[in-house]
Amino acid sequence: MSSGPTPEGPGSVSGAPNLPEGFADTFTSRYVDTGELRLHAVTGGDGPPLLLVHGWPQTWYQYRMVMPALARDFQVVAVDQRGIGLSDKPEDGYDTGTIAGDLVALMETLGHQRFALVGFDTGMPIAYALAADHPDRLERLVVGEAPLPGVTPSPPLLLPPPLNARLWHLTFNQLPAEVNEELVRGREAIFFGAEYDASAGTNKLPDATVSYYIDLLAADPQALHGSFQVYRAFPTIIAQNEQRKARRLSLPVLAIGGAESSGAMVADTMQLVADNVQSLVIADCGHWVAEQAPEELLAALTAFLAPYRIGAPA
Repeated sequence: MSSGPTPEGPGSVSGAPNLPEGFADTFTSRYVDTGELRLHAVTGGDGPPLLLVHGWPQTWYQYRMVMPALARDFQVVAVDQRGIGLSDKPEDGYDTGTIAGDLVALMETLGHQRFALVGFDTGMPIAYALAADHPDRLERLVVGEAPLPGVTPSPPLLLPPPLNARLWHLTFNQLPAEVNEELVRGREAIFFGAEYDASAGTNKLPDATVSYYIDLLAADPQALHGSFQVYRAFPTIIAQNEQRKARRLSLPVLAIGGAESSGAMVADTMQLVADNVQSLVIADCGHWVAEQAPEELLAALTAFLAPYRIGAPA
């Protein structure tokens, strides 16, 4: 089930700063060999399985503030996507269909045939792909703070300055490596720092948190490359979503947006592809929901996942 040594150092539970008290008593880092690649996952807790999928430019660490409480009711699995954190970083396979397959294989290797899923930012289109491509695997779906390429209407090229500051990376990140990676390498604090600041709204993340994420990306050229790869796969993802739209989701979906970021757009998007959508807009919150509003997110997850927690097979 696990492969190789226990993950250590930056990116792992043992090397992550400012974790909630007692976090390492409940959660451990592990490598899981899915047969196709080796993924890093942070696991812990008791109850039915719950998979947490992070966004860009983050790792499993974005969920650290809600994981201890969730672990009282669920077996929590917080994964690093392929190309990110301590997971393998192959050159190909960054379309959401392939990444969704990674996550199905991860959960199956851990012994979980069916599970609930939470995905924010890039984790949202990945979660949608998993729900559409593998409907027999999911019980409930929570998504937040992202559009679905090929589903959500695209914004205009010319945007007001505040929106441009938040969204310009959607096109920049798709550029070839010799353009965007060469521009960002050595200037990670400028590029990613601006992204964290613009997307936070009025409630900024602590400097130490932003620095931790940036240092992980700056330390490994493969990590910087991998962080852009899902964006470079947008043409493939759009084509896949054009096909997925014909198969509407029937499972319960909770769509979450920060009032200072995506707001109701998340629910508006999911209603284009799913029949049973609940909407939540969290006040005084920007894009980084799990870190800016952990108590509100935890309350929403607890209520929405209660039927799954109560009704899941032992």
